[in-house]
Amino acid sequence: MAESEVVDLDLTIDDLVPKSPEKLAEEKKENGNHLYKFKNYKGALAMYEEAIKLCPDNAAYYGNRSACYMMLGMYKKALEDAQKAVALDPTFTKGYIRMAKCCIALGDLSGGEQAVNCATELGGADCASNEKLALDSLRRLHEDAQRALEAGDFRRVVFCMDRCLEYSPSSSRAKIIKAECLAMLGRCQEAQEIANDSLRFDSLDTEAIYVRGLCLYFEDKDEQAFKHFQQVLRLAPDHKKAMEIYKKAKLLKQKKEEGNEAFKMGRWQQALTLYNEALTIDKNNRKVNAKLYFNKATVCAKLNQIKDAADACTAALDLDSNYIKALLRRAKCYTELGEYEEAVKDYEKLYKIDKSKENKQLLHEAKIALKKSKRKDYYKILGVEKTASEDDIKKAYRKRALVHHPDRHAGATDTERREQEKRFKEVGEAYGVLSDPKKRARYDHGQDFDDDGSGVGDIDPNVVFQTFFRGGQPFDFHSGSGFTGSGFSFQFG
Repeated sequence: MAESEVVDLDLTIDDLVPKSPEKLAEEKKENGNHLYKFKNYKGALAMYEEAIKLCPDNAAYYGNRSACYMMLGMYKKALEDAQKAVALDPTFTKGYIRMAKCCIALGDLSGGEQAVNCATELGGADCASNEKLALDSLRRLHEDAQRALEAGDFRRVVFCMDRCLEYSPSSSRAKIIKAECLAMLGRCQEAQEIANDSLRFDSLDTEAIYVRGLCLYFEDKDEQAFKHFQQVLRLAPDHKKAMEIYKKAKLLKQKKEEGNEAFKMGRWQQALTLYNEALTIDKNNRKVNAKLYFNKATVCAKLNQIKDAADACTAALDLDSNYIKALLRRAKCYTELGEYEEAVKDYEKLYKIDKSKENKQLLHEAKIALKKSKRKDYYKILGVEKTASEDDIKKAYRKRALVHHPDRHAGATDTERREQEKRFKEVGEAYGVLSDPKKRARYDHGQDFDDDGSGVGDIDPNVVFQTFFRGGQPFDFHSGSGFTGSGFSFQFG
């Protein structure tokens, strides 16, 4: 550097004097405020921490750091800073307001009320008004939830807890209450996710462990559930709910296993009694109860109590709408009971769940059975079995035709005569089909004659009658055969 060159450092006397910790701390605070203003909360947090290190007895710095923690959702740390701030300065109104906000976010209503009262004493009646409203709303929601819980209205409790969590996003109590009620509603996956989140923060959270055990119990995972309940009782021996559900779970497992053993031994009535006893133990265990109802249906079917079996399947499906075994069993019961439309509905649902060839065939057969059920039952009309021989059919026709022939009921009322004419026609129609081997085979296979244009429904019963009794020759109404007059008037003995 040349001797003549002049260096201008542009320094002031203040720059040459070392800054005090207080001044440095204030600069850090101002930098933090600037970062906070632009929502750089992590950067602002670092500045406030440096300010606190320089001046650890400044209430405002703790208050500012508390605000940062709140914006980052770290309410426990925010509460600690707010408490520190008012401890350093009992007149720090903002500190009490921040305490109230943190308590509300954490679900601590008692702490929130105390903080609001302190803020109100310092800042007047309008101070912390928003926090007062939030606390009032939370109190009402918790009271509503308690009433719903006592009434067993778990959906309402979940609704209330969701509203609470809008005010108290870090309330572990609200989350666990919601999780427990979700489990009671059978929404175990959602419940487990909430419990698992809690356990990540505190692996010894007994309420979260209890909820996980409850979910495992409702999913019919007995041994895993037992381990959870046992852990809860080791950590909290007086945990009433864990104790009660553990006893229920063990009793339910015992009754179910006893029923299964009786069933294997062929003691149907004993098995039915045990399954019914098991069903009274815990109405909230939907999955296990669905299995118990299906087991009951299986026993009822063995005892030929088909209606009871169908009802038990319905109860199982009310608890588990996609329970394939119960759906299949009920469809078979409906078929045996002659409720073909209901059977078809069940087979349709079954095929929708599982599009196997077997289920497709079952649906096809059910539709044929339904179609058959809507047709006239020609065997029933003639009063013969489906295995009746040709001679049986002829004898049955002779008997029924003579009973229902209109001329035999000439003196009856118009209504009675029309009824006999209808029956006479049906008898002729039945004979026309069942006396013809080809038509009978088609009828037995469920074919609808009205659809194929064969005109079975248009058979003239008088022609059938003439053909049967006169070998196909027209009647001689004056031959002394017993038929007199015109048409089909004849004398019966």
